[in-house]
Parts: sequence; C-alpha cells; structure tokens
Amino acid sequence: MSKKTISIISYITIIGWIIAFLVYNNETEKSSLAKFHLKQSLGLGILGLLNEVLSFIVPSLDLGLTILSLGLLILWIIGIVNAVNEEEKPVPLVGNLFVDKFDFIK
Repeated sequence: MSKKTISIISYITIIGWIIAFLVYNNETEKSSLAKFHLKQSLGLGILGLLNEVLSFIVPSLDLGLTILSLGLLILWIIGIVNAVNEEEKPVPLVGNLFVDKFDFIK
C-alpha cells in the first residue's frame, strides 16, 4: 500500500486505523506521512470517544456535545483532505496536541 493510501485509511473507523497501523508497521521504509496521519486520526478518534462517553454520563450537555460532534466531523474531513493532498498539516485547534504523542507509532 502506498503512504497516501495508508494515511487515508487511517481515518476510516477504528478498523481502518488498525489495518493502516499494521500495514505501516510491516513496511521496511516508514513513511513520515503515514505516521503523521496515524497520530492525527488516533487523536481525533480518542476525542470522539471522550465526546460519546461524556454525552452518556452527562445527558444535560447534549446540545453542546452535539455541536462538539459536528466540530469533530469537520476536523475529520480536514484530516482526510490533508491525507489525500499528502500534506502533513495538523488539523485546526487540536492537531498540534497529537504531533508529539503516541510514541508507539514509530
């Protein structure tokens, strides 16, 4: 798989992320593009999971969390567009938080 394909697949559900991660780990030459987007998509996935957990625990925040879900969807689309364009640009607002995290992705 090409580095671009791995980058795009990493944004498509948790199963897509796992497949992209496994393919990336089996490559002899690691792609910085794939590594970058694996980290970005994992970070967005974790934020989405936290959003869902909060909406379950505190149902009174439903409207605010719905708006947050819409924002995460927009960030997810931006991440996919960056992967398609082969750009290593962090997603707005939260992307810089994930650049130096997730050290298990080498």
